Formats: sequence, C-alpha cells, structure tokens
Amino acid sequence: MTATDATATHTLADGIRSAGLKVTAQRLAVLYALADSPHASAERVFAAVHAALPGTSLQAVYGVLAAFTAAGLVRRIEPAGSAALFERRVGDNHHHLVCTGCDAVHDVDCVVGEAPCLTPADARGFAVASAEVTFWGLCPSCRTEPATP
Repeated sequence: MTATDATATHTLADGIRSAGLKVTAQRLAVLYALADSPHASAERVFAAVHAALPGTSLQAVYGVLAAFTAAGLVRRIEPAGSAALFERRVGDNHHHLVCTGCDAVHDVDCVVGEAPCLTPADARGFAVASAEVTFWGLCPSCRTEPATP
C-alpha cells in the first residue's frame, strides 16, 4: 500500500466513522468501488468488492449501500428503466444526464443557483429541500454512431 493509498483509506475510514458507522473492509471496499465507478449498480459494486474480498456476498453489498445511503455517505438515484445506481457525490443537489442509447450517466450541476434549483408552481405547503432532475438524450458517442438496420 502506497502513502497515497493509506491517506485515501484513512480519509474514507474517517468518513465512515463520522457517519456513526463501524469501519470494515467491506465498507471501505464499497467506497473504493464507487470512487472507481460512479453511478454504479449494486451488482457492479459487488463485482468490484468481490474481486478484492472474495468472501463478500451480494446481500452484504446491498446492506452496506443501504447503510451508506441512510447515513448520507452515498446517494441512490433511480433513472427510469434502470436499476438503482449509487454515487459518492452527495449534498450538492446536482442532477444527471442519461444517454438513451448506451445508458451512460453523468453529473450535471444544479440547474439554477442553489437547492432546490427549481420551484414548483404550487408547493402545497411543502418546504421543498431539493429537486431531482434527469436529462435524457444521446451522448456524443451515440450521436455519431451509424444507425443499425
């Protein structure tokens, strides 16, 4: 382990502890997997964690992701027609671009100013804290690919 790896591990461990959770190898591995693959499904996170920790189960990864989501360490997004995706970017009310061709997902900063970015015409008495926006379209790669007959 390099000094950079040790520093990253220490920083991730501090984040887990500050959320009131116990630091475990599985929890650290999940955060590393999400750092390498933002907007990953639980199955994709599991594949990365299982490669590093072969004794890890898919259920354990789901449990870690649920605990991290509840603690605010991870954000869960659910684009229509897709499995739930998880990312480490939290707390800034950013939005997402989703390619309808290849399912690529990218972050896009807040649409207008600060959270909630958008204001409903009639909030019906709600104190709106955030707005979740998903932009759908074709990414540059999919736009340049020839149509398949």
